[in-house]
Amino acid sequence: MRLLVQSILDYAIFMLDPRGVIVSWNVGAQRIKGYSAEEIIGTHFSVFYPPEDVAAGRPAKGLAEAAADGRWEEEGWRVRKDGTRFWASVVITALYDDEGGLRGFGKVTRDLTERRSMSRALDERGLLLARLVRAQERERRRIASGVHDDTIQSMVAVGMRLRTWAEKLPEEHAAEVRTLDETVEAAVHRLRDLAFSLRPPAEGLVASLAAYLDQMKAGTGVAHELRADLDGEPPAETVVTVYRICQEALTNVRKHAGASRVTVELSSLDLGVHVTVQDDGAGLEPSPSPEAEARHFGLIEMRERAEAAGGWWHIRGTPGGGTTVEFWVPAVPLARRDDGEDT
Repeated sequence: MRLLVQSILDYAIFMLDPRGVIVSWNVGAQRIKGYSAEEIIGTHFSVFYPPEDVAAGRPAKGLAEAAADGRWEEEGWRVRKDGTRFWASVVITALYDDEGGLRGFGKVTRDLTERRSMSRALDERGLLLARLVRAQERERRRIASGVHDDTIQSMVAVGMRLRTWAEKLPEEHAAEVRTLDETVEAAVHRLRDLAFSLRPPAEGLVASLAAYLDQMKAGTGVAHELRADLDGEPPAETVVTVYRICQEALTNVRKHAGASRVTVELSSLDLGVHVTVQDDGAGLEPSPSPEAEARHFGLIEMRERAEAAGGWWHIRGTPGGGTTVEFWVPAVPLARRDDGEDT
């Protein structure tokens, strides 16, 4: 039986003592979770849960329900050794001795990330999300075009007229007109930034992020590095989701971090795109509470975009040690009907 359990690769099978400390480990657990037996035995199993689940007491709840009912089962996000998350099917079984005493728990975990991503590509929720993303980007494009072609051009004309007047007026009045012209010019600059931020990515994910980082450096002086290791260009709705989350994360760096450098990394993982945005700025308190996140609209928007796409999102940092935004979204192309429509 020990040989059988130890040799299974597709399932993480291990034992916990009554407190939830890991006391055995199989090859499947090492493959799925990334820890060797020497690294993980003796550690509490809550290390596999996302920080928000640990704060909510989910590990203890699972053990309590397994002890009361004999068995506990759920699907949810779990964390690998490298910090990335996977969608897991988890079963915890209480183990009793002949006298009825609780000896510990048997835990079986299966990685369902790939199956979940494929299922999303075929369901109505995935189709609805894709249509919603496309509609939102069309509206952003329309607004950006209106701002650039109408509002900005009109204000540029006003600025030119003000400069002409300033050259003809007496100095006591010309100074006031020049001040007004500077105000108009600053407003034009802000509107151009708005139009740029609204513009949907059109040249591919990596090229769009590179252009945004270059524009950010020109405006703030923040140095940047973009690393990409993608198997190919993701589907259009995935490109938009990743781009918008990165855009919001970089906006936070520009406005709040006081950073001198930011690094963006993209890689293909679990039929999706895994992204980290890391800066060397002021940082934040470790594991911000849900209440703290709720007061910051940008954090809410990033999390909701990732979760709506079927992925996950997390932020971490230490005071003075910079901040890291990390997320993953699936990148499975939506299936197509014979008539060419999404399905």
